[in-house]
Amino acid sequence: MGRFIIVVLDSFGIGYMDDVPKVRPQDVDANTCKHILEARTDLYLPNLEKLGIMNALGEEVGKMRFSERAVYGSSDLMHFGGDTFYGHQEMMGTLPKKPLIQPFNEVIDEVYAALKKQGYEVEYVGDDLKILMINNCVTVGDNLETDPGQVYNITGCLDVIDFEGIATIGKVVRSAVSVSRVIAFGGKDVTIGDVLAARKEKAGKYAGIDTPQSGVYNRGYQVIHLGYGVDPEVQVPTILGKQGIPVVLLGKVADIVENPYGTSIPGVDSAWLFEQTIEQVRNMRHGFVCLNIQETDLAGHAEDVDQYADRLQISDRYLGKLMEELTEDDVLIVMADHGNDPTIGHSNHTREKVPILVYKRGLTSRTIGHRKTMSDVGATAVQYFGAGKTQNGESFLFLLRS
Repeated sequence: MGRFIIVVLDSFGIGYMDDVPKVRPQDVDANTCKHILEARTDLYLPNLEKLGIMNALGEEVGKMRFSERAVYGSSDLMHFGGDTFYGHQEMMGTLPKKPLIQPFNEVIDEVYAALKKQGYEVEYVGDDLKILMINNCVTVGDNLETDPGQVYNITGCLDVIDFEGIATIGKVVRSAVSVSRVIAFGGKDVTIGDVLAARKEKAGKYAGIDTPQSGVYNRGYQVIHLGYGVDPEVQVPTILGKQGIPVVLLGKVADIVENPYGTSIPGVDSAWLFEQTIEQVRNMRHGFVCLNIQETDLAGHAEDVDQYADRLQISDRYLGKLMEELTEDDVLIVMADHGNDPTIGHSNHTREKVPILVYKRGLTSRTIGHRKTMSDVGATAVQYFGAGKTQNGESFLFLLRS
C-alpha cells in the first residue's frame, strides 16, 4: 500500500457536455482547455502533455501533442450544473441529488419555525423581501454572489457567537430547506449593525447580505459549506479516516469536504499549496491526499486567459516535482471538477467534461475510458486502500494494474 493523490486543477474542463444545449445553453461551445491553448499558442505544459491532456481532449492544439505513454480518460459531471462544491462531493463518492432553486423568501417561514423550535430568538428584517436575524448576531438570507436561488447564507458576528454556534444554526437551516447549499460563516470585528447595513435585494426576488461589504471576510473568517443530500459517512475522507488511514485535504477542498479524522490545509496560492502537498507526501508512507488548485478557476471567473495560462504553468512545473516523489506503489490522478472557459463570453462556470490523467510509475499506454461520474475516482481510491465502498461510483483500479 502506498499513497493515492488527487490534484484538481479547478475548472480545467475539456469540452461542453452533451446535455448542455438542453440544460445550460449559455455553455454551448465551451472548452476551457482547448480555448486557452488556442488563445496562447506559445503555451507549453510538458508534464500535462506527458500525462495525456491532449489525449483526453481528443486533439492536439498549439504546441501540445498527444502522449504515447499516457494513462488517461475523461468523465461527465453527474451533479446538476457545474459547481466546485458539488463537483468535489461527487468526486469523493456522493450520489448527487438535484436540489431545488428557490428564493429564500419562499421558505422563510419554515426556517423561522425550525429555528424557533430549537429555542432561538428570531426576527424578520425588511419589508416585502425579508431576511432573518437570530439572537441579534446572525442573519439568514439569499447568497447574492452565486447563481440566484441555489444558496442561502448564514452570516454571523464571531465576537458575539462562536463558530460552532454559527455552524449549528446552519445545520438547523439546512434541515429545513432543499437548495444546493447552506453556507455558514462569520468574521471578527463585525457587529450586527455592520451586517444589516450590507443587506441588499436583487431582481425583486432575492434578499441577503452583501458579504464583502459586511466586513466578515476581513478578520478571523471561518466557514462551513452544508450541501443538499451530502453524507460524509459515505465519502472517501471519512471512510478512510475511520480505518486509520491518513487523509490530507489541501486548498479549497479543505473548506468544502468534511474531513473529521484527517488534516485539512486551506489556502489559495498555487505554488504554496503544491509545496505543502509535496511536504505532506514526503512525510507519509501511505495515505490519501487531495489538492485543489483554485487560482485557475479564479482566472476563469475573471475571464483572464493569461492569468489562467500562468497558473497552469505553475501547476505543470510542480506536477513534475510531485511525480519525482512517487514510487511504483503510488497513484496520482490529475483532473478537473467542471469548466470555466474564459473565452465563452460570461464569467460563470461552464458545464464541461473533465480529464482524468493517471500517473503510476511503470504504467503506460492505456485508457480508463469515459466515465459517467467523477465518483469513479473516489471509488477507485477506497478500493486502492481496501477500505470498502463509496455511496456512488465504480472503481477503475483494475485498469491500473501492470
